[in-house]
Amino acid sequence: MYFVALTRSNVNPALVFEYLFQKIRILKAYLGEDFDENSMRNNMTLIYELMDETMDFGYPQNCAVDVLRLYINLGNIRPQDEPEPSQLTSQITGAIDWRREGIRHKKNEVYIDVLESVNLLLSSTGNILRNEVTGQVQMNTKLTGMPECKFGLNDKLVIEKESTSQRKPGVEIDDCTFHRCVRLGKFDADRTITFIPPDGEFELMRYRVTDNINLPFRIIPAVQEEQGQTKVSINLKVIANFSDKLFATHVAIKIPVPKNTAKAKIKNSFGRAKYEPEQQAIVWRVKRFPGKAECMLAADVDLMPTVRPKAWSRPPINVEFQVPMFTASGVHVRFLRVYDKSGYHTNRWVRYITKAGGYQIRI
Repeated sequence: MYFVALTRSNVNPALVFEYLFQKIRILKAYLGEDFDENSMRNNMTLIYELMDETMDFGYPQNCAVDVLRLYINLGNIRPQDEPEPSQLTSQITGAIDWRREGIRHKKNEVYIDVLESVNLLLSSTGNILRNEVTGQVQMNTKLTGMPECKFGLNDKLVIEKESTSQRKPGVEIDDCTFHRCVRLGKFDADRTITFIPPDGEFELMRYRVTDNINLPFRIIPAVQEEQGQTKVSINLKVIANFSDKLFATHVAIKIPVPKNTAKAKIKNSFGRAKYEPEQQAIVWRVKRFPGKAECMLAADVDLMPTVRPKAWSRPPINVEFQVPMFTASGVHVRFLRVYDKSGYHTNRWVRYITKAGGYQIRI
């Protein structure tokens, strides 16, 4: 399924892409994460209503899901409290259109997820060719009223401004983008992240880090092609660089083999490994990889004879993993302060997850 936007004149491309992304986000909120052509066809009236409210005369207007839900809803779903017309007008035209007034929660809670993807390209000699971490901070807020939040990471520029006694090592964040609820003027002035959050789930920010990255796994490959091109020997050593109190899950290491592979004899110290012809690779899977552990794999690959032998292109090794409560960039949440007139207590939970993006090692 493709989303296409047409214009009659030259416009800012970023504006068009942002509107399309917002439109997809709105459709997911109304039709579900896995909406398809059939669900769109069955809800064309709803989609036309959403189009009419999100754009006027070619200009994007209100794209806040919480506000749209006040007066546009599916036929079988009715809001519990029908808002007054004056409340709708205030919500749409107000400065804080992403959060409605009068929100009440029995328990005031904030869930914070720091999600990172590690992108690595390592040469066959062990030199780093590309190395970066892209991260995002996801929040799920269940707060009463119109609270103001102040959020802090271990940003190097912020920490350097603190007194020497409080100073701790910081992370140099190369660039970041924020949800529109964040006061950008305040961030530009003193690097503090202050905002009135939407109710429910939203993405607070995205960031990128390129220096001082702690790679979760170190992989040392040794591949040898024997004379006559009838056999390939593969030895692989995998070292987990994170704390021994942690473990990685869903680890999958795909070691490429030549197309004319007949069979592979594999010995591995941990997990399960087998030759998968459809992927033209030996796939080594480990459900739980302990921190600071070292694992070995050795494989003897027998090749079928070919009429016109071709040199093996040696594709890179691909690694997939997920490490809970670990960040490769070193980013961590220093504080989250919630300010409200009533001064209620707020429970806070923080979770860290690092996974592989493009994690490749050439052989």
